Amino acid sequence: MAAPRNSPPLWRFTVQVLTGRWFMMFASFLIMAGAGATYLFGVYSKVIKSTLGYDQTTLNYLGTFKDVGANVGVLSGLIAEVTPTWFVLLIGSVMNFAGYFLIWLAVSKKMAKPSVWMMCAFICIGANSQNFANTGSLVTCVKNFPESRGMMLGLMKGFVGLSGAVFTQLYLAIYGSDAKSLILLIGWLPALISLMFIFNIRAMKISRHPNEVKVLYEYLYISVFLALVLMGLTIAQKYVTFSHGALIASASFVCFLLFLPCVIAFREELATWRLRKREAIQVPRVVIEQPPLVSETKIVSEIEEVHENPKITSGGVTEENNDPPCCSNIFRKPKRGEDYTILQALLSVDMLILFVATFCGLGCSLTAVDNLGQIGESLGYPTHIISTFVSLVSIWNYFGRVFSGFVSENILLKYKTPRTLIMTVSLVLPAIGDLLIAFPFPGSVYVASLLIGFSYGMQLTLLFIIISELFGLKYYSTLFNCGQLASPIGSYVLNVLIVGKLYDQEALKQLASKGMTRSMVHELTCLGPQCYRKSFVILACVNLFGALASLILVMRTWRYYKTDIYKRFRDEMEANERELQMADNAAQH
Repeated sequence: MAAPRNSPPLWRFTVQVLTGRWFMMFASFLIMAGAGATYLFGVYSKVIKSTLGYDQTTLNYLGTFKDVGANVGVLSGLIAEVTPTWFVLLIGSVMNFAGYFLIWLAVSKKMAKPSVWMMCAFICIGANSQNFANTGSLVTCVKNFPESRGMMLGLMKGFVGLSGAVFTQLYLAIYGSDAKSLILLIGWLPALISLMFIFNIRAMKISRHPNEVKVLYEYLYISVFLALVLMGLTIAQKYVTFSHGALIASASFVCFLLFLPCVIAFREELATWRLRKREAIQVPRVVIEQPPLVSETKIVSEIEEVHENPKITSGGVTEENNDPPCCSNIFRKPKRGEDYTILQALLSVDMLILFVATFCGLGCSLTAVDNLGQIGESLGYPTHIISTFVSLVSIWNYFGRVFSGFVSENILLKYKTPRTLIMTVSLVLPAIGDLLIAFPFPGSVYVASLLIGFSYGMQLTLLFIIISELFGLKYYSTLFNCGQLASPIGSYVLNVLIVGKLYDQEALKQLASKGMTRSMVHELTCLGPQCYRKSFVILACVNLFGALASLILVMRTWRYYKTDIYKRFRDEMEANERELQMADNAAQH
């Protein structure tokens, strides 16, 4: 049967789809959906603790090194500045498999028991692969869609937030409820996804698309439906025993929703193909342009420029291109929104305030998420309910990310409300959750996991957006990785030095009251609401201090957000469109 007259040649259209910006976005979503294995630490940490005989402080050391690996992405950013995107994704896939596979070998007793520092190195390497996935796909998408960066970042980080619940469904269908096998799954699957799409993720010349916002909202609706499905499955599986066939069906439906954006990518590329074909058959118009006259204003401006810079001739040609030393302009920063150098951004007051807010907000949230399993255990929740807390954090983490991306974008465009103000709100919400854990009542941990997960998603996404808006996109791959360095530092200080030590102190008091010593027990466990009371009161205070620091940034950036911060990107798109139109006209002639 012959193909329809207006249908595009199959091989050309296939190449356009696979190399187009919409399929690139779909591939990035899948990579992001596999890049959030660090959020499952609360599920498999109990297996590590019991199998290797760790106390809570040692387990929190592992959690801290996991947070260090997940958030110290400066190396991936610097590598991305000088290498192609496929190389960044390749490094990330190798690190992901190596780190988590070695952890699986340790907990499965397939290798000699490693020392604590070796386990810390394994989990740090595996978690650090997330930064290479972020840098390779997230940064590329933001540069390809600069005018919709808030929505794009919300979606991209939203899929990362859902990855914990997605992995839970997949490992239940493939391995059953074996937490050791979950470690193996998060070792090989994300690495495979990155390798599959390694050449689809690349930077493209930015252009305006009439359906761009519409498509982003369609992706949002799909991801929201996916989140609701995952929430329903998570809750149902805690109260109803699913057969193996039902688990396979659930995981298959989740995979179908993950691949649904590919249909939208195909539709948009088909529409683009047909639009170009219609433009190609139009009769070309011959336009005779007169050479522009040099205005008096331009001559005066060139003379002034020559006086200011003697190395520029009156024709605008530079006689000698001697760039200033790399460190000479560190303290002569450009305007907000323009492209800062790496040192200019890192040494700015705005970045310092962001560092303090991130130390407080993300440090507290990571500490709470890493300890959710032990919090539920100390308060007497059953094991199947404890895993529900972790899944709920993952899902509400997603809602916080897409909320901060889409809602902050709309509020910014309509009311010129600074994103920094929304970040301040995101630092107040987890303080309430911390107090609900410190002073628990029946069901309070459910509400606390909701608030902490939602606010954590908001903070992380807003941090990435604010850095791109204040310091430009030229060195974004390095700057956004530098911006989250405060997160693992805060996690170490709060998780190990405060929460872990206070928990172990309470556990030792309980042992002493029973006439026992530490050497008499294999695993140090604390039971009762007092186990986390002091530490989470401290976390609530730290969150509120971060909110006060964020208010200073609100005042500093209020005037900037009242301006049109995306104007220069629209101008660049218009220039690219004129260049493309001139190329098409030349090809027709």
